[in-house]
Amino acid sequence: MPTSYVNATIFTGEEVLKNHAVSTDNGLITSITPTEEIPEGHEIVDLQGAYLTPALIDLQIYGGNGEVFSMYPSVQSLTGTYEYSKAGGAAYIMPTVATISPGIMLQAMQAVRAYWQEGRKGVLGLHLEGPFINPAKKGAHLPQYIKQPTQEDIDWILENGSDVVKIITLAPECCDPALVRQLQDAGIIVYAGHSNATYAQAYTSFEDGIRHATHLFNAMSPLESRAPGLVGAIYDHPGVYASIVADGIHVDFAAVRISKKIMGRRLYLITDAVEENKEGDYIYLREKDRFVSATGVLSGSRLTMLQAVRNLANNGICSLREAIRMASLYPAEAIGMADKIGRIAPGCEASFLVIPENGPTTVYC
Repeated sequence: MPTSYVNATIFTGEEVLKNHAVSTDNGLITSITPTEEIPEGHEIVDLQGAYLTPALIDLQIYGGNGEVFSMYPSVQSLTGTYEYSKAGGAAYIMPTVATISPGIMLQAMQAVRAYWQEGRKGVLGLHLEGPFINPAKKGAHLPQYIKQPTQEDIDWILENGSDVVKIITLAPECCDPALVRQLQDAGIIVYAGHSNATYAQAYTSFEDGIRHATHLFNAMSPLESRAPGLVGAIYDHPGVYASIVADGIHVDFAAVRISKKIMGRRLYLITDAVEENKEGDYIYLREKDRFVSATGVLSGSRLTMLQAVRNLANNGICSLREAIRMASLYPAEAIGMADKIGRIAPGCEASFLVIPENGPTTVYC
């Protein structure tokens, strides 16, 4: 049934509207009109003065709600991860698998495909973070699964997951550019990450077509006076987007603020969230505000996307509206989906975040 959402301050991702209604039908936004111009026959949803924004987007998450998708991929673990994200404001996720065995990667591909076949919502595809990374910047990733890609490796990914794998994080200095282009030609977005690339290596890879980077600062060559590294290349190249984990642990908030000033809309938020797991290849041990590996290496956050947004606003990094853009519009732009998600506009999917003055937030999707 056509529905109109009324009595809210609407932030479309681009402008603020009052005394307007957002009308939807069949899961899409059909119009944004003054309240008095709502089409006849619409069901009316009164938002009671709340703030209505685009639903948030998380392009890197490993698990949630007691489920560790990245270790035990299934429709069940994917559903738990999505429900965690949705409760934290994100109606769209890119579930992520770290550097792991081909068997787990295959199960993850199959789980995403089965999730879609069941008609479930919110999962944009699969993010493979590895295994083609630099051992020098492995972070919490397991060295026994790290490898340089061969033609057989790329063929395997494309044969088994070309329909579901949407993002691959790799170290460009460890990969044959021709193999990287094969992934890109298949429609997979390649991110530079877990990389010890020099500035020159990183910038050359950006000029060759890599236009994204995974969790700025974490597991990458730093910006130094005589060695600008991957961080310096990301800052310097005007066409490169980067994600960042804004929990105050993965990255100091001052570093987030500096990066925001330099990068503008090229910087966007992810959670890198995981769930506790005490057995198997990847151990995630819960500490007060983070997860660490069995050896104490930082290995994941306890963030939600909405908390990341609030962290930016509360620490004076940007306005609340700009923080919402960094969690909705900008990640949508980064992956080429801003015509479908991340905005409140006719033709976009009808997925909203409702933030009341008091009380819990709600995601409509």
